[in-house]
Amino acid sequence: MAGAVRQQIDIPALERYIELNVPLIKTPLEVKQFGFGQSNPTYQLIAADGNKFVMRKKPPGQLLSKTAHKVEREYKIIHALEQTDVPVPKAYCLCEDSSVIGTPFYIMEFLDGRIFTDPTIPDVAPGERTALWKDAVRTLAKFHRVVPKSVGLETFGKPSGFYDRQIATFTTVSKAQAQAVDVETNEPVGDLPHFMEMVRFFQDKSAQPKDRGTLVHGDYKIDNLVFHKSEPRVIGILDWEMATVGHPLSDFCNLTSPYFLEGTEYNAENFQPGAVPGLPTREDCLRWYSEFAGYDPTPEIVWGDAFFSWRSSVIMQGIKARYALRQASSARAAEYAQKTVPFALGAWERVQKVQNGLRQKGKL
Repeated sequence: MAGAVRQQIDIPALERYIELNVPLIKTPLEVKQFGFGQSNPTYQLIAADGNKFVMRKKPPGQLLSKTAHKVEREYKIIHALEQTDVPVPKAYCLCEDSSVIGTPFYIMEFLDGRIFTDPTIPDVAPGERTALWKDAVRTLAKFHRVVPKSVGLETFGKPSGFYDRQIATFTTVSKAQAQAVDVETNEPVGDLPHFMEMVRFFQDKSAQPKDRGTLVHGDYKIDNLVFHKSEPRVIGILDWEMATVGHPLSDFCNLTSPYFLEGTEYNAENFQPGAVPGLPTREDCLRWYSEFAGYDPTPEIVWGDAFFSWRSSVIMQGIKARYALRQASSARAAEYAQKTVPFALGAWERVQKVQNGLRQKGKL
């Protein structure tokens, strides 16, 4: 999955830094860039002795958001979780000096395993498909059981007000993204449809899930997991830039979003019961998660799905904004950018359904 470097870096400067700070990595380096990683450019470093490592850095240029692209936070939580049973790659160094290659970066272990970009997990036997999904759910529950203070992450985020902070952050981010102007067409990205109406709905405290104060990954999904080459188990969780302390519901909705989120690149019909042999139902995932985590998301899942849809539309808008500025790191950024408005309309439809359901229950 690593190929030509799309966003150039100063390789001699990187080699000098590594020689001084990470002698484990033998120079000179061969550098490739991964096709995944919508936000932070991700590179494969092949050392002189053939060993492989991964480098994550911030995008080049003026960034749209001060809260996104936090590779420093990625490094901190990965490094902290090394002392737990949560599978993460080993983190070797964090460089916060932008003068080295232009932005802060960190280097971690390259995990030699399987990454499934399609959450239906094709080309495996039905029994293995079930086992792979079950371990993805179990691994998420294992992560949510980690007490932040036990791994030195008590200041990583506030234990309460998670959804209020999410709403404030994504609202600020979306407003900045809307103002981005395409460098070729001079057209602004523009506001998402029904955006503030959705914000006001999610701000209603009577409908929000109650605080739980667990660690959350922020983008936990099948293609951010590395599975063992031959066994149905997770050996590493990737892409930690949005990790914080918050509510576990958000991660569960993220993982199981193919079951309810329309307009993605995956056929929603595949996630209907029995459509793909061995693919568990969402009810299976809820049951497994509840057993392993000791928390049942079922009563709050409808609200969580609506919030995830709204949040996803802002993330899609971010890809569109970075593409407009030609800062997008993904080779498929232009394709994703076209999904921004459909995602927002889908989120609005879901919010309306939740509102109607709450009215019937007398909560609004």
